Amino acid sequence: MAGELSRGEYFAGLFIVGCASGLASRIIHLVDEIGWAEAFFKTFDISVIVLFSCVAGLALIARDSTKGVRCFDMALGTGFILLVILPIGPLSWIAVTGLGLYVLLSSDVAASRRGASILLAVTVPMLWGRMLFHFFANYILAGDALLVSWLLGTHRTGNLVEFADKSGQLVIFPACSSLANVSLAFLCWATLSQLVSHRSRYDFLWCLLACAAVVAVNVTRITILGMSEWHYATFHNEWGDAAANIIILGLIVVICALGVRRGLLQRI
Repeated sequence: MAGELSRGEYFAGLFIVGCASGLASRIIHLVDEIGWAEAFFKTFDISVIVLFSCVAGLALIARDSTKGVRCFDMALGTGFILLVILPIGPLSWIAVTGLGLYVLLSSDVAASRRGASILLAVTVPMLWGRMLFHFFANYILAGDALLVSWLLGTHRTGNLVEFADKSGQLVIFPACSSLANVSLAFLCWATLSQLVSHRSRYDFLWCLLACAAVVAVNVTRITILGMSEWHYATFHNEWGDAAANIIILGLIVVICALGVRRGLLQRI
């Protein structure tokens, strides 16, 4: 029937609402916490990888031209909207997770399944990685502290590391954890590999390499801060954070692109 809504259009519309709600919730929370100016400088705590992945996932899902939205699709969509309109940020990503799993399991269109896989991966840094950190923060921060203390050759207690010059102790806070950027490395790999429909026996190794690079840069940065109180005061600022984030972003993209280079070259 002419003008009939396709399943791709229907699910893409739902995902747009869900992702927009989740991202808006993050922006509102950060602005309320630190103000517009600082939130803007921090790019509202939303990585460009997340934004790119959302667009890529939506574009793939919209390719499904299958006509006719099923009754169960409509019922699921109603429940989805009820969740995302509530003023509770995590519920939007929970809804995106549920809808992503449904599309992944129910769609016969490869592009739609690949798009759903990307959007499921988006929920890792936006929700599930943060929940994992909430429950295991002490162990995760202690892991970062262990690597830093090993490089500095100083003593460690939990997430406290002694400065190299013995002038005091460095505290590794949650914002300095490697986990957030590791989840972005996973997302970048998932997005690029699904975009080019890449499959290889070495996929896990490339993803692991991207994650290891993130940890290496983050630990190196904290190690520099831990050399002395002067190093901490000099480099622990917005510019230092921005430089480290740019390096991490560059390494993630380059390593993941190298991992799927054959698929990328075929698309060019």
